[in-house]
Amino acid sequence: MKKVVVLGLGYVGLPLAVAIKETGKYDVVGFDISDRVLKAIDSGKPPFSDPELEERMKETKVQATKDESKIKNADFYIVCVPTPVTDLFEPDLGPVKSASATIARNMKTGAKVIVESTINPGVCEEEVIPVIEEVSGLKAGKDFDLAHCPERINPGDPRWSVYNIPRNIGATTKSGAEEIAKFYRTFIKAQVNVVSSLKVAESTKIIENTFRDINIAYVNELAKSFDKMGIDLVETIEAASNKPFAFMAHYPGAGVGGHCIPVDPYYLIKRAKQSGFDHQFLKYAREVNNSMPNYTVDLLQDGLNAISMPVKGTKVMVYGLSYKANVGDLRESPALKILKLLEELGADIIKFDPYLLDMSNVESLEKGLKSAEALLVATNHNEIKKVDFSKYPKLKAIIDGRNCLDSEKIHQLGIYYKGIGR
Repeated sequence: MKKVVVLGLGYVGLPLAVAIKETGKYDVVGFDISDRVLKAIDSGKPPFSDPELEERMKETKVQATKDESKIKNADFYIVCVPTPVTDLFEPDLGPVKSASATIARNMKTGAKVIVESTINPGVCEEEVIPVIEEVSGLKAGKDFDLAHCPERINPGDPRWSVYNIPRNIGATTKSGAEEIAKFYRTFIKAQVNVVSSLKVAESTKIIENTFRDINIAYVNELAKSFDKMGIDLVETIEAASNKPFAFMAHYPGAGVGGHCIPVDPYYLIKRAKQSGFDHQFLKYAREVNNSMPNYTVDLLQDGLNAISMPVKGTKVMVYGLSYKANVGDLRESPALKILKLLEELGADIIKFDPYLLDMSNVESLEKGLKSAEALLVATNHNEIKKVDFSKYPKLKAIIDGRNCLDSEKIHQLGIYYKGIGR
């Protein structure tokens, strides 16, 4: 039985390790340096909220360790560690380099190393291979194959998962790419496409997420424009969406979160600059999307001023702390910036997220709304859409940062309402 080691047991690595283990064809070992992560997996649960994965883990137990002696001589090593950016928006390849060195200390001749972490074009050849060759003494393309198969995970999505999302693979050799593709086809029931090079594979994920970032920036800038002109942007987008070709709807909001969209463009911007090209368009898109938490708080401040209330001292409830609906994922969440801005303005903050109760300072949405004078919706979890706001007489203003509420009903209650572009 071939041995597979997955390095990094987060939102990408753990579902992948479980999927591979479920085939019954491989000895699977998960490697992570976090004691919290290892403790959770050892207890049979994921270290993050994922009900489907938790159910699968009841039947499929993955060995998780930080002991390097347990990952020696594997046939496949899969790197699923984070690729963050610094506070100055510089790519941080430290986790990828560290994982590469860990593999190099323990690999055998003939091993296949696969990087799933999202990286910019050139990282495999310019950063990963040199680390592995220096530490191991082995030669890429001769003694081992290195491949990139960019992850495609959408947390909380019941339709698309590690099992059915098509994948792209590029490697140091054509034969290595084909062998690794064959391996992926044993646990993925979707197309596994072999591309011509590592750089092409690296580029696919970067342009997918940058495409989304640019389009979200476009509608976020439209939201600011349409607010000035008194046009409902959401209604406009929905009307434009009935065109059966050449239009893809994106919607404005309080900010862009998650590990990919607000991060990946910086990797491409940095690498292109090293090659002599300046991505002005991508940088401006990032600037627009980074501005949305501030814009949302400005809307709250303007709304309270309109009804003769200050932000300072007002009980403001921030609903939702995670970056997207119906998951407890805090990565790059704009809600965290919103909270910081409100703290600086002196608001009396009530915060609640049903998926992040340990970070909430009230026990429930209902309890928070009973004392709140203003509500700022930062995440559109399902429960907020069902609220009857007539039950909360203290509530005077609502800023709908996800455009998920019924504005007409709220207006009828005499509550000040403002969405993003509506």
